[in-house]
Order: sequence, then C-alpha cells, then structure tokens
Amino acid sequence: MVAGSATRAGSEAYARSFGAACAAGHYSDFLSQHLQLSSLGLGTFPGAATDAVDAAYADIVCRGLQAGINVIDTAAHYRYGRSMRAVGEGLRRAFSAGVGREQVYVVGKGGFLRFDDAPPDDLDAWFEARVARKGLGTRADLSGMHCLAPGYIAAQIDELREATGLETLDAFLIDQPEVHVPRLGKEEMNRRLQTAFAVCEQAVRQHKIRSYGIATFDAFRVETDHPLFQSLPSLLGLAERAARLVQRDEQARHHFRVIQLPFNQAMTEGFTRFSQATGQGNVASTLQAAYQLKLFVIGSHGLAKGALAMQCADAVREAMADAANDAQRALQFNRSTPGLGVSLVGVSTPRHLEDLLAVAARKPLSREAYLRLYRRAGDGA
Repeated sequence: MVAGSATRAGSEAYARSFGAACAAGHYSDFLSQHLQLSSLGLGTFPGAATDAVDAAYADIVCRGLQAGINVIDTAAHYRYGRSMRAVGEGLRRAFSAGVGREQVYVVGKGGFLRFDDAPPDDLDAWFEARVARKGLGTRADLSGMHCLAPGYIAAQIDELREATGLETLDAFLIDQPEVHVPRLGKEEMNRRLQTAFAVCEQAVRQHKIRSYGIATFDAFRVETDHPLFQSLPSLLGLAERAARLVQRDEQARHHFRVIQLPFNQAMTEGFTRFSQATGQGNVASTLQAAYQLKLFVIGSHGLAKGALAMQCADAVREAMADAANDAQRALQFNRSTPGLGVSLVGVSTPRHLEDLLAVAARKPLSREAYLRLYRRAGDGA
C-alpha cells in the first residue's frame, strides 16, 4: 500500500501545480494543519454497480486529481464496495502520472453493512456468517443495515485501506450513526459511539487514519428537541473520553476533526439554523460552531441527487446567469458558503467532472453576494 497522507507542503505544491488553472479561493485551509483542500470534492455514491461505472469512476478520479480537485470521498458500502476499489484504481493511475500521495485528501466512511452485489435475501443468515462468526459484532449492534460494533468499524477501516491502496486514510467518518437512536435511545447510542471513537483513536495510533469524525443526514440539520439531533460539543466530549481511554492519559488529545452533512440550496440548515451551543457563550449554526470548535466541514448531497442540476432557485439562477447550467450554479452556491470547507458532488459520468472543473475556474461568490441570495429569496417568499 502507498504510505503517507496529505501534508501542508504537499497540498500547497498541488495548488500551485495541478491546481494552477483554478481560480483564487478554490482551496481552503484545513484548520491548523493548513492543508490546501479543493472547495469541490469527488463523491462516489451514485451509479450502477457495473464494470462500466467502475471504469468511469477510475478515469474521473485520475483526471480530477490532475486538474485541481484533490478531495475524494468514498464509503465501504458504496455500490457494494465497487466505489472504493474504483477510487483505488484512479489513485494508482494519478500517482503514476505524477500526483503525490501527500497532495491528496481521501475520506472513507463506514458503518453500513457492505454486501457483495445485492442485499441478501436472508439478512440474519448473512450477518451470522459474515459478521458474528468472525467476532466482528452481534445482532445487538445492528440497527437496520447499520452496525456500530467496534470490530466491524475496525474491519471497515482496513477494508477501505486495502481497496484504495492507501496505508493511511486522511479521514474516516462513521456514517449516519443516528440511525441507531430510534432503537437504542440517544444516551445508549452515544455510549456505543464513544466505543467506536475509541476504535478510531486506536487506528490513528496505528497510522491507519489521520483523523476521524461522523457523517450525518439529519443530526446536524434538525431542531435541538428532535431525537436525532447531535450537539458538536457533546461529540467532542465523547471523543475526548475515547482518547483518554485509548492512550491511558487524562491529558490526551482526541483526533475528531471532520463532520459531514448535506448542504445545498434546498438543505441550508447547517448555515441558517442556530442550534449548536458552542460552550463559548453563544448559540451558532452548525457551520459557525464547527469553525469555533476547530472542526472541518464537508458538504454532501451537493446536487440533491441530481435534482438541482435541472432546477435551481430563481435567485441563484439570476445571480449566476453567466454560468453554463443549473448544475454549475448549484455548485457555485455550495462552495461559496462561509464555513463549508468542501462541497462533494457525485461524479459517475465525465459530464459531472466537466461541471466541477468549470466552477473551479471561477472565484467563489463574495460573502456579501452570497448573503444577498438569502435576502432575495426571502423577499420573494
């Protein structure tokens, strides 16, 4: 496997070389590490589980990395494991073409069960054979098709490393742990999440990952009284306790660094809903609180599964009339959002990559121009 991880020097060199055609403002700093990460990232969720889509992903990853997009997101279960393997092939080609491992930021996610080619007819039998008998978890760890067992989380980290060919993932995110809340309740779910964080802290010590966090669909967008709501300070407290247990040091520092949530024109709650008490005397939006708490934010669902590529908000279309299409307008809206470090877009076809590169060549909207979009939308309501 390829050793190393993204570094400050490597990502800065990347922005000057492979990212030379991208506009000012396309790269954002990753907290105190000052990694230069592209404002748009390659997502690998969509597409059929076919050889043709595998080949398309590998080509797009390779081309994107040579054109200024240095953030890649995948998950163990995406397309039954095909996406992470396609990412691995794309990385190998890009490295052969001169892209350095230290110039690329790769995010892997785990938690959902990874089937071979389709959901099994008998989930209980599949789970018994593939998880329980291997000592990776029990039925008590399962909610639907999501498993929070420590053994299963550790196994998925290794599976992602093997598939991508990377000795160290830049970040590993536990994907949608909130799905366990209806069955377990939030208190018990958080207890199990802390155990999963301990697995991640151990993986950092073993140089399998550099940092970790969670990816959610609902937890950072709902109101505070919603059962699925998650508090950022609470999550950091779980991570701190996990780090102390793993390192056996009351002064240990955790490696919880990244959160991911949906963000687009139709799902702006991370920016507009003030739901996070930061512990610093104020209540803030998720994006504002993350900045104060030194967490890097990645936006998912950039095009709302393709819907916003065909129909964007009137205010957005009017403000970006010179963009080629609604997809590019949607991407420009997302990447211009203050506090959003990277906006992911599923790129299973070459056309999607062309839209990303076209937007990367434009400067993001100024803060003033971005905020005017909300005022205009409100005035027209």
